[in-house]
Amino acid sequence: MTSAAARVLGRLRDRGETLAVAESLTGGLVAAELTAVPGASHSFRGSVTAYATALKRDVLEVDAALLAERGAVDPEVAAAMAAGVRRVLGADWGISTTGVAGPEPQDGKPVGTVFVAVCGPGDVRKVAELRLNGGRGDIRKESVRSLLELLSGELVANAGAQDTEQNGGN
Repeated sequence: MTSAAARVLGRLRDRGETLAVAESLTGGLVAAELTAVPGASHSFRGSVTAYATALKRDVLEVDAALLAERGAVDPEVAAAMAAGVRRVLGADWGISTTGVAGPEPQDGKPVGTVFVAVCGPGDVRKVAELRLNGGRGDIRKESVRSLLELLSGELVANAGAQDTEQNGGN
């Protein structure tokens, strides 16, 4: 069985594209999953673990007013993190995680509230809201799996659009 990380990296490699990751609640688990795949260096540029809200602002260039107004656990923040890591690390695709793994609620959001986002070429921008159950470890693992599946789906959808463009729009 091929892992989601291996599928994503294989698709990126076939397309000659690169990936960067911005993580909050997952604390490096997405990067670890990707780098566990042999040959990951062909497509994986790197990651930023922006656990502190100030790092989302200062390193990933998430708008300070957005963070002040909505907090770090927000779909727009997730999208801005993905766009920011894509820009900062010079990748074709940026993906991100932000959410509440527990044990306490954060920014008025209950434990298990997670946003994962994908930002890519051609104005690709997708955010998914997850409502996850289980303990802290379960929430973090499911966040990683869901993010990689979201990216995989966007790579497939985007490949279809690229094929259409290459074949004269038919």
